[in-house]
Amino acid sequence: MSKALIESQVTTAKARSRLEPGVHWRRIDAEAHLGYRKGKRGGIWLVRWRNHYDGASYKQSSVGTANDVNDKPAAGMLTFQQASTTAGEVVARARAEAAAQAAGPAPTVRSAVEAYIKERDDREKRRTGRDVRSDAANKLRRHVLGQDKRGTRRAIEAAPLAAVHLHALKEDDLLTWRERLPKELKVTTKQRLMGDLRAALNASWPRLSANRKKLNPTFLAEVKAGFKAERIDDDDETSVARDNQILTDQQIAEILHTALEVDREQGYDGDLYHIVVCLAATGARYAQVRRMRVGDLQVSERRLMVPGSYKGRGGNGGSVPVPVGDDVIETLLPAIVGRPSDATLFERWIHEQEPNGIEWKRSKRGPWKTAELTRPWHAIRERAAMPHVIPYALRHSSIVRGLRKGLPIQHVAKLHNTSVNMIERHYAKYIATALEELARAAVVPLVRRSAGNVVPMEKRA
Repeated sequence: MSKALIESQVTTAKARSRLEPGVHWRRIDAEAHLGYRKGKRGGIWLVRWRNHYDGASYKQSSVGTANDVNDKPAAGMLTFQQASTTAGEVVARARAEAAAQAAGPAPTVRSAVEAYIKERDDREKRRTGRDVRSDAANKLRRHVLGQDKRGTRRAIEAAPLAAVHLHALKEDDLLTWRERLPKELKVTTKQRLMGDLRAALNASWPRLSANRKKLNPTFLAEVKAGFKAERIDDDDETSVARDNQILTDQQIAEILHTALEVDREQGYDGDLYHIVVCLAATGARYAQVRRMRVGDLQVSERRLMVPGSYKGRGGNGGSVPVPVGDDVIETLLPAIVGRPSDATLFERWIHEQEPNGIEWKRSKRGPWKTAELTRPWHAIRERAAMPHVIPYALRHSSIVRGLRKGLPIQHVAKLHNTSVNMIERHYAKYIATALEELARAAVVPLVRRSAGNVVPMEKRA
């Protein structure tokens, strides 16, 4: 190949008809060319580009059949403009592939997810002081990485997405994975799963900052596009799920009364009742309440200091003061008597089995674990005749109660450690109802009325 490229006129079907049989080239960029091979029965498009990672040689690939009839798009044939666009995409993918391979083992979705899982598990270990698997690890292994058969746990094959190289990841790869998720998954479970996968992929970008050749420059944009909420029509289902979990004050009182009964019958010594009361009074997430300290119960100020959640990108540090009633303070007082301010506020007895025996006995007290509320909550809701109510219903109800009382949306969001956008999206109709009630309070009589609704004629005149 000569160093000086002699470009041919291949931009129109008429110009190509005048060419001699053979291959004719036109420059795409400094080191990539679009080719047109003219044969007896028609022409095809080619593309070639310089490969700097293989002795600076050229690579070549077919692009498609040329439309030599006219310059309009046609099924199965490409115009010059379409061929140029397709050729550019082929070259970009090939260059990214070559750069990634030259930089070392190409990272995949699997490697990104595994690194993210390790980071999350390490964070859980720092919080709890124990080797524990994070919730993200369980979900991502089940729906992305796959898992081996173990005991009664069934084997699950890895999703095809796991093998995709990050530099080749496209929006369609993520959308295909989403569409193949089990239909029986709850909407909120899907949202958390997609949030974890999105976080794992985004985290791979700064992790590979030392060698960005391992990623496509459009990588972050592809990830963002692949997780657009509009592609899965969850909104109506989400709304129904939340509607079913909005409890009246009477229903909440019934749940608390039932929680006290279950607490006494199952020997929790008030520990179960205390944590359920706190969930109802603050509207906080269970994960936040579990991390509260004795010093977070501020008796004289009649408030609870609720720590920020670990959701988001680290912008939830510190604690939020949540005012509570005297009844809540009085209920929680036994949990702090004689205890240091830095001790975990809500604890329960840990039971251990005696050596060489079958009897379980109390050994020590410790903080509540991630899923430890599940079993007693089943007993609470069955006895209260609310079989579908979940602990998160106390949070939903607290948010709606604040809106109905006329609190500003920003204040409701702050008290519940969430965003105004989330409140507006999921509780829009309660906002509208609350604003209507406030507006109705501002209504004043405007039309003067006389007795019997009759206005004298002279007045009208």
